[in-house]
Amino acid sequence: MQLLFDQGVTALNHTVVSHTIFNLLGIPGLEVQHLWISIPFFISSVIAPLGNSLLIFIIVTKHSLHEPMYLFLCMMAGADLVLSTCTVLQALAIFWFHAGDISLDCCITQFFIIHCTFTSESGILLVMAFDRYIAICYPLRYTTILTYTLIGKISVTVFLRSFCTLFPIIFLLKRLTSCQNNIIPHIYCEHIGLAKYACNDIQVNIWYGFSILMLTVVLDVVLISVSYVLILCAAFCIPSQDTRHKALNTCGSHICVIILFYGPGIFTILTQRFGCHIPPYIHVLLANVCMLAPPMLNPIIYGIKTKQIWEQVSHLFFIKQK
Repeated sequence: MQLLFDQGVTALNHTVVSHTIFNLLGIPGLEVQHLWISIPFFISSVIAPLGNSLLIFIIVTKHSLHEPMYLFLCMMAGADLVLSTCTVLQALAIFWFHAGDISLDCCITQFFIIHCTFTSESGILLVMAFDRYIAICYPLRYTTILTYTLIGKISVTVFLRSFCTLFPIIFLLKRLTSCQNNIIPHIYCEHIGLAKYACNDIQVNIWYGFSILMLTVVLDVVLISVSYVLILCAAFCIPSQDTRHKALNTCGSHICVIILFYGPGIFTILTQRFGCHIPPYIHVLLANVCMLAPPMLNPIIYGIKTKQIWEQVSHLFFIKQK
């Protein structure tokens, strides 16, 4: 009888202290420097929306850019726009107004949008690698293979993959009882960062999150690597040096974006796995580089390294002014 009473009290306590409001701390250990740290976030909040919106506008309005490569680029710009909006504005609210309070439902929604967009962008980079593979290995069949119908199906598949793989995490988080700390030492909500405060067993969350990572982002990296091995093999079989250089040059922007997108993430994983003595704020800063840098720099990279886009930007801003 006493045992049943104790179990009832424990269950009641868990119900009473279950948190529905969490507090995003920002960058732990660097609270004093939050105002200075907000400067690159503010710059990104201006450049990323303008750059990606301009890229989308140019590709949509210029019929000459309605080719597979530019349509995929337009998709990536849209993903960057969402990713930047969800992360940077939240960070500025914390840095400037100490507005870190967020409800559980809003926290889960923010996590879902950020990670769904991040996974979608990884899929778009894979599709762009496939586009370059077709363009270099099968140039005469490029337009017949990558038709508008296939592009539409690929686009839907990329976003459905992200949505369907991440949607179950909402229920995995909602089932948990958050009865421990409600202070999240981060700028935005994360799956395991939120689940670790639960009193329940979170092994399912851990393994499901790991499975998603392996079946989406890691698989994308492997397939992108395979694509570029095939591209390099095909390129070096081209007898003309000028043609070979032109073929490889079309991949330059994509390679830069791939390094920018996956590089900080891989470095973050390595520091979390092996950097036991690295301060927590370093992990948070590295995680934010993944969300901050690509949306801001991707339009600049493609604007400078892609001749057709640079010509359209120059025509839009410089020639009209004359």
